[in-house]
Amino acid sequence: MFEPTRPNLDRRSPRKKRVADDETRFLKSWIERPLLTGAVMPSGKFLAKAMAREVDPREAGPVIEIGPGTGPVTEALIARGVAQERLVLVEFNPDFVELLKKRFPLATVIQGDAYRVAELLRDRLAAPASAVVSSLPLFTKPPEIRRGFLQQCFSLMERKAPMIQFTYAVVPPIPERGQGYTSHATNWILLNIPPARVWVYRKA
Repeated sequence: MFEPTRPNLDRRSPRKKRVADDETRFLKSWIERPLLTGAVMPSGKFLAKAMAREVDPREAGPVIEIGPGTGPVTEALIARGVAQERLVLVEFNPDFVELLKKRFPLATVIQGDAYRVAELLRDRLAAPASAVVSSLPLFTKPPEIRRGFLQQCFSLMERKAPMIQFTYAVVPPIPERGQGYTSHATNWILLNIPPARVWVYRKA
């Protein structure tokens, strides 16, 4: 007997479906914990690529990513040439932690408070990091905590290594000039929604 096939109502590609699912996860997390999640949506591919572009995959040592969420910047780092085994992902949200472990099984995924990153990672790194890439919502914290976070990152890295942070704001997420570090910003990434830019900090 002829049995009609059911039409596939979801015609999205697997990648588009995953992006939509991640956006739903992010929105749910933001509604539940807005000060911790910070952004309503995960980083767009243009912003993720701009952040990864500031990492030199030829430099030895682990690459620390802080606040990876569902992993768009992680994917961009891997596409950039950073081996998954070199990635150390620090994420506070336990649901995102489980998702990251499934998506990046060769990376080291650590659940914890990123504002205590030096304590979290002090005994977990085999060598000084070659870069720190952060997606933290820094503007939810006062300036002294932001500066302290930057100093923690410096304590885990090679002396010339970059600490990379994106922002949607016009002003820098950590003061542009400060004692003991230098900084520069990329051009605005207008194709990201909302437009964003990337700040790169280095120990002076």
